[in-house]
Amino acid sequence: MNAVFWIPLLTLFSSFFTGVFIFFLREDQKVLRTILNMLGAIIKLIFTAIIFWGTIFAGINYETRFTVIADIELLLRVDLISLMFVSLSAVLWLITTVYAIGYLERSPHRSRFFGFFSLCVTATMGVALAGNLFTFFIFYEMLTLATYPLVVHRGTRESLRAGRNYLLYTLSGGALFLAGIVWLESVAGTIEFQLGGVVAGAGIADGVLISIFILMMAGLGVKAAIVPLHSWLPQAMVAPAPVSALLHAVAVVKAGAYGIVRLVYEVYGIVFAAQLGILLPLAILAAITIIYGSLRALAQDDLKRRLAYSTVSQLSYITLGVAILGPLASIGALVHLVHQGLMKITLFFCAGNFTETLGVKRIDELDGIGRRMPWSMTAFTIGAFGMIGVPPLAGFVSKWYLSLGGLEAGMYWVPLVFVTSSVLNAMYFLPIVYRGWFRPPREDVWKELIPRGPLETKWTLLAPAIATAILSLFTGLFAGSWLSPLALAELIVLEMYVEGRE
Repeated sequence: MNAVFWIPLLTLFSSFFTGVFIFFLREDQKVLRTILNMLGAIIKLIFTAIIFWGTIFAGINYETRFTVIADIELLLRVDLISLMFVSLSAVLWLITTVYAIGYLERSPHRSRFFGFFSLCVTATMGVALAGNLFTFFIFYEMLTLATYPLVVHRGTRESLRAGRNYLLYTLSGGALFLAGIVWLESVAGTIEFQLGGVVAGAGIADGVLISIFILMMAGLGVKAAIVPLHSWLPQAMVAPAPVSALLHAVAVVKAGAYGIVRLVYEVYGIVFAAQLGILLPLAILAAITIIYGSLRALAQDDLKRRLAYSTVSQLSYITLGVAILGPLASIGALVHLVHQGLMKITLFFCAGNFTETLGVKRIDELDGIGRRMPWSMTAFTIGAFGMIGVPPLAGFVSKWYLSLGGLEAGMYWVPLVFVTSSVLNAMYFLPIVYRGWFRPPREDVWKELIPRGPLETKWTLLAPAIATAILSLFTGLFAGSWLSPLALAELIVLEMYVEGRE
């Protein structure tokens, strides 16, 4: 067995073993816990860089297979779609690890938190690297179970209620997804992901395939926060800021959207899915979610809940793009997997900075906060403008390709959905930016939780927010670069549409 076999496995388990060790640490072993956290994140990033280089520049096909029983295999495989998600996860998890170490410095039960934190990244990597439906499901459900202790970490009545709701939705969704997998594999055999789909020539009745698609979409739609399966997500905002950041940018909701990408592009195939007539209903449902999420965001006074409803809206950009037949929409959907993560994690980092430093949670408490925390407010402004779609930020690139994709497919209502969404984005983000920079400071409501020093807050909180803001800026400014997320999305779509797979 050579490196082609071992590297996906090492990439997956680099965080698992550090997480297991962390569980056994005493609360006062802060230095060792920090070393293990950072070591796991850095090793994972190194292996991801090796995979990226080998896949893109050396043409290596990384694959790990284990036979579980009979024809069921645990399959880890790197293709261009998984490479995009793995790269996003590895980069953002290292940054989030730094942030979480600073944010939870004085919190109880840190060993428990960081143990499950590491298991969560392991599950996310497993979802990303899964090469068949069985492997995807195993890690998809592992992600549910590993994230639950993070949601309820504070142990308050509110967090426990949110955790129960989270489990009710996600486990129910998982059951529907499993039912769809069992049904599909009972009529089509073992399903391995393949760009262009695998079920078109299986001789299965259209009605059966449509029913299976509905079951699997319902299961994935819970974590992708598609209306009406979304209500667990805003409630989960009682979790600490690092958890909110990973829920919205890297882990749970992104796993749902990523699963939809896999289902349409690599199980059904987008051309065959269009022939079955299942894409238009999916596109309409995604459009409803985009508008609904933005309207609900407008009504929220709590900053994190406003960001949560923004995620409900923005995440369905990916689903809508996937449901449009054509290269431009596919590029927009794939690149938004990355762009949404960078922008949203920036916003949650900044929201966490405001809370941890000044005790600020409500939007009406943000007046003048830019004068006290200019760097955090600058990062928030970049993230907010990106979400609105202001050029040349990352969000503009996504919306541009998605809108052009709608026109390309003759779905002229799609650009109108994105224009409406951008207007609503501006309506709920610009008042926050205005309050932060131009209103008189509300020092009467601010609580100085951290003494004022040379920095506006701890560097472990400030540096991650600045780093992700810069990334969201640069991915827009340098979208034409050969190493950008857009370039990788174009490679995937080239393979899907031009080279004969579709």
